[in-house]
Amino acid sequence: MPFKLRRSYLLLFVAIVGLSMSFLPNKLVAVFATVPTEQQIVATKSAAQLETQGKYFYSISQFKQAADLWQQAIEIYDPQDSLGRARVMSHLALAQSQLNNWSQATANINASLKLLHNDPNLSETKKVRAIAQVLNNQGILQLSQGEAEQAIATWQQAQTNYQQVGDESGVIRTSINQASAFKQLGLYRRALNSLTEVSNVLEQQSDSELKVAGLRSYGDILRLVGEIKGAREVLRSSLTIATRLDSTDEQSKILLLLGNTYKTHQPEKALKLFQQGLATCQQQDNCWQTDLPLQIYLAQLNTRSSVPRLPGQQSWALVTQIKAELARLTVNRTNIDRRLNFAHSWLELVQLTYNWGLKQSQVADIEQFLAATIEQAKTISYPQAQSYGLGLRGQIREKLTDWSNAQQYTQAALILAQGINAPEVSYLWQWQLGRINQALGESDQAIANYTQAVELLKSLSRDLVAINPDVQSSFRNSVEPVYRGLVSLLLESDAGETIAQSSLEKARKVMESLQLAELNHFFREACLDAQEIDIDRLDPHAAVIYPIILSDRLEVILSLPNQPLQHYSQKISQAQLEQVIEQFRHHLVIRSRRNFSRSAQKLYDLVIRPAVDGLSKNSIKTLVIIPDGAFANIPFSALFDGQHYLIEDYSIALTPGLQLLNPRSLTQVKLKTLIAGLTEKVDDFAGLEYVTSELKEIASRIDSRVLVNQDFTSEALKQEIQYSDYPLIHIATHGQFSSSLEDTFLLAWDERININELDSILKARSGDLTKAIELLVLSACETATGDNRAALGMAGMAVRAGAKSTLATLWSVNDQATAKLMSSFYQELLAQVPKAEAVRQAQLKLLHSRWYKHPFYWAPYVLLGNWL
Repeated sequence: MPFKLRRSYLLLFVAIVGLSMSFLPNKLVAVFATVPTEQQIVATKSAAQLETQGKYFYSISQFKQAADLWQQAIEIYDPQDSLGRARVMSHLALAQSQLNNWSQATANINASLKLLHNDPNLSETKKVRAIAQVLNNQGILQLSQGEAEQAIATWQQAQTNYQQVGDESGVIRTSINQASAFKQLGLYRRALNSLTEVSNVLEQQSDSELKVAGLRSYGDILRLVGEIKGAREVLRSSLTIATRLDSTDEQSKILLLLGNTYKTHQPEKALKLFQQGLATCQQQDNCWQTDLPLQIYLAQLNTRSSVPRLPGQQSWALVTQIKAELARLTVNRTNIDRRLNFAHSWLELVQLTYNWGLKQSQVADIEQFLAATIEQAKTISYPQAQSYGLGLRGQIREKLTDWSNAQQYTQAALILAQGINAPEVSYLWQWQLGRINQALGESDQAIANYTQAVELLKSLSRDLVAINPDVQSSFRNSVEPVYRGLVSLLLESDAGETIAQSSLEKARKVMESLQLAELNHFFREACLDAQEIDIDRLDPHAAVIYPIILSDRLEVILSLPNQPLQHYSQKISQAQLEQVIEQFRHHLVIRSRRNFSRSAQKLYDLVIRPAVDGLSKNSIKTLVIIPDGAFANIPFSALFDGQHYLIEDYSIALTPGLQLLNPRSLTQVKLKTLIAGLTEKVDDFAGLEYVTSELKEIASRIDSRVLVNQDFTSEALKQEIQYSDYPLIHIATHGQFSSSLEDTFLLAWDERININELDSILKARSGDLTKAIELLVLSACETATGDNRAALGMAGMAVRAGAKSTLATLWSVNDQATAKLMSSFYQELLAQVPKAEAVRQAQLKLLHSRWYKHPFYWAPYVLLGNWL
């Protein structure tokens, strides 16, 4: 939902400001343990003392006092001391930005740089170092105004200066700041690369506040790219160092970030860490003069407002505490953003408390709070916040079915967002207007607004993955429903009414775009390129089936060669359909003798039977299925018409979308295979007894290089792939596919290889088309139990590997059956049979055998990608 989208940005800004002041004396807080009185400040005549006192007030978020002190310091500094005056001017600029005096802040930064550049008496070393410090602050101002690219350029310039004078700490600070800008741009992989380098340098250094801050930033970016386990390890390491340094401030910040790593799946543990962070903060005399308690309160409320089982009384107490904390804060962009985030969590709490049914009396306080926040945003010329506030008021009115006011607020929010060219905001209000239009029966206008929302999401591309990265369910809540809502509208029809081809084609393309967006979200970066594929030219005997799961029905779009798109609809709710899908898979996995047949026939009747005549008339041999949602977790090969399995009639391939296909067929390349596998027990994973015979059988048929057990390390695999041109890579090892990036991996002898590491291993081959990986076989993996989106990891592994096709398994199979199937599969490939047909023939051999005819043994093998 919209008002959580900026939370990571808020924490980001606070973290950067802290780093900008990290060159200040480490004893600063200890020396000024209590806030100086006004009389003491006035009595102070030394410019240096005024500067130091200003730093203290800034550290406790007393920006007006800090600005006043620094202004006094500038006035009494020796006019010849350009170094001191320039330094204080740059500090003053930071305080002025917090007070929303942007023009003054910019003027002071520019004056500071001019002063340093024009002083002929400064030594080159002092000048270069001082300019670097001012540039560091200039980058902060630029990032806080949304100018991330400019901030990166400024920090790179500062970094060059630091390198010139041999200031390693300065280089590290600017690297950390650049990573923060990359995060704001949604470039998480670049941020990770930058902070990985910083971490490697810091590991060689002794303990320091900078080391703690660097590791803290590194841990946070690991969380954002989905590497939760690594994030926790780094954050705990940072916490250990902060404890040794007795830095309670850093300990509190780290505990807050640690809590965020548990927020989605272990909310109770997250809340304990948040509370521990607050208790640690309170060990400082000035804790309540900082904004850290507020950050912790907001994290607690956000966690509680999304988990029904957590006690409501404590949540409402948090609302009171947060309102009090917000009331004492200076009006600036950061604090207005916090007010909006709070208002959203507050609304969620109300909905949770009253079972998602709102009444006017329950939201009156929220609307009053929002009205005040919108006025604050207006007074400091902050249109983006005005837009968020108005949009949230529109959302409240929508939930109250007050359509007129809902439309009025939402349109006002949209106009503001469009006026500042903020598509990441505009799409929310186009979507909201579309929902309102739909509720009012205005179908054409609803489609127009939904279409605009989808187009904005597609244009965002890399920014899309930055939307609310700290909430795992954000894609499900604020992106996916936009695509599905549009498809639902496009495919609505009265009984007997034919849907226009233009609507069917548009719905098909929207689902393709959704698949692409979902994979980019899975990877936490926009890393996939889409290209249109003409399937009629690619394979005139292939049909494409799009089963689309909507909340109230199943829609299916069928694409036959050189034919108009066909469409059929089945009246079944999403919950009912997903229950049938789950029953089907469950009965297959437990090897139920015939219990799976009922659900297998039900799914056949829903998805395949209405298409049978068209498939027959067009001599279709291959079904290319674009599986939606839970459909990706099941083997279509085992769907049953009452007499035959689907695999007995058609070759079957799955793909996340035709846009991600590469059309070259395997028969155009010479078959050579790199084979890797484990036969012995590794950690908690059992040995795979029949992998030995599987690998030997393959090696006897195809020119191969074999890595087994101790020889199968991640580095050995990388070396073989990098310096060879094997078009086939066969990996027989334990592995798991999951909807979580972190929990999707392959097991090597020395470590687990996750998707990002696999990408790194295979990257050396990706740019050389003559060495492209045509087929990746993963013969002993499985999808995670209890994860209805687990096949997303399988599609992700296939796409990230860069292979044209991937043969993988939906569940762990008897390894003797696997050995037999793989032997047959490679035998078919050698006969230049297309890949999907080779899989089919291998499956049929098991199906027609005495011991392996149950679908448990042959059905889980799925071919993803190119089927030729």
